[in-house]
Amino acid sequence: MTSRRQFMMTLVPAAVALSAATTAIAADNHVDEKDPTATGLGYKHDATKVDAKKYPTYKAGAACGNCQFYQGKASDAWGACPLLGGKQVNAKGWCSGYAKKA
Repeated sequence: MTSRRQFMMTLVPAAVALSAATTAIAADNHVDEKDPTATGLGYKHDATKVDAKKYPTYKAGAACGNCQFYQGKASDAWGACPLLGGKQVNAKGWCSGYAKKA
């Protein structure tokens, strides 16, 4: 009986630690605007800060949250984007790969 009890006493804290580590890793998966791919696509966390002269395809109201590539829910602040290697992009962000959801 002691070995079963010891196993359970080890398993529960290990599961909690693994869960916390997974959450921390997911939070650190936000794309950096200085990432080479993000820079190449002109990604900005805030679409209102996009240089419209440099990116003439940018239109007011266009944002990652309403792009066909955005893999988050409509209510999510961040969601994965395959154009940026599956990293998390801000729903209010924008890049030159933007394609309006149908």
